Amino acid sequence: MTAAAGAAGRADGAAARGSGGREGPAGADWRPAASLDALRLRARLAGRTRAFFAARGVLEVETPLLAAAATPEPHLASLAVAGDPPRYLQTSPELHMKRLLAAGSGPIYQLGRAFRGGEAGRRHNPEFTLLEWYRPGLDEHGLLEEVEALLRELLPAERLGPPPAPRASYGELFRRHLGVDPHRATAAELDRAIAAAALSGPDFAPDDRDGRLHLLMALAVEPRLPAGLVFVHGFPAGQASLARVRETAEGPVAARFEAFVDRVELANGFHELADPVEQRRRFEGDLAARRAAGFPAPPLDERFLAALEAGLPDCAGVALGFDRLVMLAAGADSLDAVLAFPADRA
Repeated sequence: MTAAAGAAGRADGAAARGSGGREGPAGADWRPAASLDALRLRARLAGRTRAFFAARGVLEVETPLLAAAATPEPHLASLAVAGDPPRYLQTSPELHMKRLLAAGSGPIYQLGRAFRGGEAGRRHNPEFTLLEWYRPGLDEHGLLEEVEALLRELLPAERLGPPPAPRASYGELFRRHLGVDPHRATAAELDRAIAAAALSGPDFAPDDRDGRLHLLMALAVEPRLPAGLVFVHGFPAGQASLARVRETAEGPVAARFEAFVDRVELANGFHELADPVEQRRRFEGDLAARRAAGFPAPPLDERFLAALEAGLPDCAGVALGFDRLVMLAAGADSLDAVLAFPADRA
């Protein structure tokens, strides 16, 4: 999820919760936030998810929630657990799962908990359920098709629209809705697009194109996506994270896609980067960005980098917000409707 989208969701959610009537003496809100029907729906969807992967020969795995290293991504906040040295609650099982892939696991998936500090709102909770899976031999386009197959197994057909779901490139959406080329526009041109869309955001650094693009995507492009299931692909190279970068007619783009259902960001997939030298360079750049922003700089995951040195198979991977999927299946507009005990009742 982009930082701008997360900020917008958290602000919206804070306002919604503030008017929800939850204030009161400690212990007054002991009941679950979700109805029992919603919790039964969650259980059914989890069972159908496991059946989907079992039928396709994908192995279910479990990896640590507590680890010695944390993500260096500038826009994600890992929660540290006191100790000497401290341990970190994982924002995603990605790095551990890639270690399994490098050890020869073959296709794998995990349905489990993840943690991100500062995430609270209608569509955010600091502790959440993440569905993540990896497919050796596929690129992001091949995995995108499997994501669609899973969603059509789990969500009502009328919620998704007819197959196949539309695919739109990031550049195409920016040119259509904002009249700018996100791969080539200067920071000044993006500032003009922000002003034309009547958006307000933080004071971006002069060279922070990606921060400006995140804001425009979250607040000016995503609200204009069509209803139903939509895939967006071809993100700017600066937003590759752990994805490969490939040359296209638009210039270098990240081998990445995102899935949206009724304009709710649901999944983020990559053709995974396997180059250990490039991955270390990106991690070190992320740590430098964290230090410059005044954020903690956790230790790098040297075991993960060693696994890349040993050899990660050519693969694609995707993370899907399971709580949001249940929310969509339930026809709800807030995660609280499908979480037994969200953060403010935990």
